[in-house]
Amino acid sequence: MRVPKLRLHRPHLRVSQSQSAFASGNARWTNLDLDPVPRAGRLWGPLSFISYWISDAFNAATWQFASSIIAVGLSWRESLGIVALSFFIISFVIAANGAVGSIYHIPFPVIARASWGFWGSYIAIISRVILAIFWFAIQNVNGANAVKAMIGAIWPSFLTMENTIPENQGIETNTMIAYLVFWLVQFPFLCIHPNKVRWLFVAKSIIVPAAWVAILVWAFVAEGSGALFEQRPSVSGSQYSWVWLASMTSVLGNYATLSVNQSDFSRYSRVSAKWQLLYIPLLPIIFTFISFIGIAASSAGWSRYNTASIPWDPIELISHWNSRAARFFGAFSFALASLGVNISANSISAANDLMALLPSFIDLQRGQIICGVISWALVPWKILESANNFLNFMSAYAIFLGPIAAIMLWDYWLIKSQKYDTVALYQPETNIYRFNKWLVNWRAVVSFLVGVVPSLPGLANSVNAGIDVGVGVHPYQFGWLLGFVGTSLVYVALSYAFPVPEALVDRAVLADEVYDAGEIEGVEEGGVGMGEREGRGPGLVQGHGGVGKEKGFAVY
Repeated sequence: MRVPKLRLHRPHLRVSQSQSAFASGNARWTNLDLDPVPRAGRLWGPLSFISYWISDAFNAATWQFASSIIAVGLSWRESLGIVALSFFIISFVIAANGAVGSIYHIPFPVIARASWGFWGSYIAIISRVILAIFWFAIQNVNGANAVKAMIGAIWPSFLTMENTIPENQGIETNTMIAYLVFWLVQFPFLCIHPNKVRWLFVAKSIIVPAAWVAILVWAFVAEGSGALFEQRPSVSGSQYSWVWLASMTSVLGNYATLSVNQSDFSRYSRVSAKWQLLYIPLLPIIFTFISFIGIAASSAGWSRYNTASIPWDPIELISHWNSRAARFFGAFSFALASLGVNISANSISAANDLMALLPSFIDLQRGQIICGVISWALVPWKILESANNFLNFMSAYAIFLGPIAAIMLWDYWLIKSQKYDTVALYQPETNIYRFNKWLVNWRAVVSFLVGVVPSLPGLANSVNAGIDVGVGVHPYQFGWLLGFVGTSLVYVALSYAFPVPEALVDRAVLADEVYDAGEIEGVEEGGVGMGEREGRGPGLVQGHGGVGKEKGFAVY
């Protein structure tokens, strides 16, 4: 009797990809995860988005906003005012760019092609992915510190473990162990699709707020308002103004990422784009409240434990608690907070960007895993050594994203009159978003440089204080606002002065038209031109110079 051979499925370097109706035979620009989300995959409703933002807001960085601003010379009043104003401003941009994803159900890297061109979009994508991985790494440090406190509450000698890592490395052995533990616990979540991971946000939006409100109650019971509420600004004159602007730029920088790529999540929406307007009142309220918790808790800890400096790091505050159970559960809330925000704001965003760079080899799951692996090489614990370093990093984070957000916002809502051709965003052959033979919109590139260049001297000075740039440091101190406004003016002016008629389509072409039709007429090599709608039914695209009809595309 012949025993059949057992066939083992070897892992493939290339990602699994059916023939895409949007790629039209050219897999260079998409894969299954980059294609528009079909109706069956749109599972995010109002509860999902509300819990997502509550989950995203409750993290150690938000706690540290106001307290780190106080550490550089302002009072608690100015701190809360800066946080409220910053999120009021950024909420409009998040809502506007997020609405595009909920209408067209496509991610940020694909939307960027409409304003930057196919190859030009890589400027925005690479800028975004670098910062996403950096922030992922920083949240790993926050999570590691929380895990360290949790282990220390169970095993106190862990906190006094002998350090075998050189002091100049900026991290101790027990912290590195905690970093590894947090990373390993986090790893399975990097393999979960956004439609399923939304339940993590729901759980976090219940557990973490409850824990932090309990800490707020403790703060007022322990020390009332605390000495911090009696402090006045320690800076004045022009220095006060520049510190104020620099602090606002730092707060804006933290969520400048989602002002660019909110569509990576809103693409899964099953509800109207109008729900994105919920962010405008919601975000300033939530983030200001969390910052207030950070101020109250830091103030109580400063007064109660007579610390030499304000414990703006919440884990430092928790370490003073006598109750080991309280230390464990308090630290657990911050570990969960870091885990949730790392998935919601960083790993999924980085994965979308990495997919767009190499769609044949990277899907959403692989992209998240790559993000997690690369984060080890960034030595993020050195960024968080002090309040000033934290603010400097956040400022640097913002100067690149303000211009990108501005270009995308005005391109859709003003220049293109809220009309994109979804099919053309996957097919440069249609000539709609080609711009030129290099597939780059020079208007976006020039506008981006105008928004970024003025802040570069200040960025160099923040990285190396030995580089004296004089007054050149000031543009950097309000880099997000300067970049956003400057880029907006230049991009709109260039787009009207040098219009691209092919990109101004007569009507919006949505993904559902293609999915409903189940077929698409593609442009053959015989010639390409501006795509037209010939009235043959939804989703059928005809190009001048040669038309070929291809059927049998998989609809998923």
